[in-house]
Amino acid sequence: MKLLGIETSCDETSVAVVEDGRKQCSCVVRSQIETHRLYGGVVPEIASRAHAESISQLTAQALTLAGTSLSELDGIAVTAWPGLIGALLVGVNFAKGLAFSSGLPLVPVHHLRGHVAANYLAHAELVPPFLCLVVSGGHTSLVLVEDYTIFRTLGRTRDDAAGECFDKVARVLGLPYPGGVALDQLGQQGRAGAYEFPSAEVRGAPLDFSFSGLKTAAINHLHHAEQKGEALQRADFAASLMECVADALCGRLELAARESDATALALAGGVSANSVLRRRAEELAGRLGLPLYLPPLSLCGDNAAMIAAQGFYELRVGHVADSSLNAFASREIEFSI
Repeated sequence: MKLLGIETSCDETSVAVVEDGRKQCSCVVRSQIETHRLYGGVVPEIASRAHAESISQLTAQALTLAGTSLSELDGIAVTAWPGLIGALLVGVNFAKGLAFSSGLPLVPVHHLRGHVAANYLAHAELVPPFLCLVVSGGHTSLVLVEDYTIFRTLGRTRDDAAGECFDKVARVLGLPYPGGVALDQLGQQGRAGAYEFPSAEVRGAPLDFSFSGLKTAAINHLHHAEQKGEALQRADFAASLMECVADALCGRLELAARESDATALALAGGVSANSVLRRRAEELAGRLGLPLYLPPLSLCGDNAAMIAAQGFYELRVGHVADSSLNAFASREIEFSI
């Protein structure tokens, strides 16, 4: 069964063809990084217009690379939530038009479910249940994947996501957009532990996160150092911040693994590409004696292959929509249409 996947939730337009939820036949991504770098972050209106300009051409390209045609597909999967509402609407409306004209089923996919499914494309042996840390610029959650379309959130951020913390601190450090990537590169040259930061814990909720105070403390430290003319070891600062965030993430991942009797661990989302987090997760899995599944770096960021992969499992259980499908900027991962 082959599905076309469409992803336009933020600043990357992507279209892919995936077979049986596991085999990536094609995946094309058109990034808007250079455009948004001028503004230091994603401008929603510009992102939406860029999606509209690219999506038709990328669809044709994805089909050609996969050696297939629209008539040979079995469904059209599209990110319907969550994300930037204008950007989502471009993909959803394009997918509705394709589904209507071709008679193919329309499969709405939760963006975070797609990130989890990126692991299916890289690890043929991975099957639910497993515990997944989903961490990105807009989301940080501990999710128990009970089945391919059944998810249960065990813990989540109460405010900022880990990726947002990285991006905002990187911007104040004067690093280029996207900040998380630049911060990782800088931190690899530094010494962790050189700077101290507050904990990201939430009192009374041991599996939840709070990165707002950590982000504010880091930015205030940078501002105070600048105002006082104090020398700042930028690489050490970046390394210390990443180690602090990874400590919070992996500490709760370990607690959730013990409480849920998890038999396997996985990472998903853009921040799963962070070198410190990947190292710390590997160390944790080794201590617990559990297998760890990491998406390849090429599938950590937003892409349509992960959407088509999850779409396969959604279609298999009948999670399809009609032409009334609408996009939503926010929706829990447990939601099924």
